[in-house]
Amino acid sequence: MGARKASAGKDGDRRIGRRALIVGGVAAAAGTAVLARDELGRLWWRVPGVEKPREQGAVDFADARWVAASDANWRRADRPDDYGIDMVIVHVTQGSFDSAVRAFQDPGHKAATHYIVGQDGRVTQMIRELDVAYHAGDRDYNERSVGIEHEGFVDRPQDFTDEMYEASARLTARICARYDIPVDREHIIGHVEVPGTDHTDPGPHWDWDRYMRLVRRARTGTV
Repeated sequence: MGARKASAGKDGDRRIGRRALIVGGVAAAAGTAVLARDELGRLWWRVPGVEKPREQGAVDFADARWVAASDANWRRADRPDDYGIDMVIVHVTQGSFDSAVRAFQDPGHKAATHYIVGQDGRVTQMIRELDVAYHAGDRDYNERSVGIEHEGFVDRPQDFTDEMYEASARLTARICARYDIPVDREHIIGHVEVPGTDHTDPGPHWDWDRYMRLVRRARTGTV
């Protein structure tokens, strides 16, 4: 009698153990399914033939006008969810505003920045900030940065006008506020500072001290 009870107890333990494993396995599978569903919910638009909805002509900076770059000059993404943004990279066009727009609309150019700032202070956005622009010449830097072109030539200090500095500073301050980017020279850099680049922009005549003061002032105003 006692032996049977002991045996029944062991069988009961085994049944409880099996039940616990089954229930635990079902719970774990359910949890995995939830995680998988959440992950798929975030990445569904990456399925071939499916595109994430975009509002036509939407801009990320209120003062900008929208002109779309060629699809060949950027990569669709969902930043900062898939790639964190922690940097702004300053470029100079080495040409006119209009020539830069045309270049970024050319699929053969294979490069473009998110924004172009003109000497008169106008701002044109050509790629959404959530997407990866081919502007830095380095994949990691492209994925983690927003690129801003400035109309002019690196060897002509007169090209960097008051209107340009002020408009660009407001734009950079807004970007820094949106992604909580520190306003310092480790996170706001020139194209020349990207590792491995053969570019020299924004060049020796770009006034970094002045620019950073303007960005800090504008950033304080956005808080």
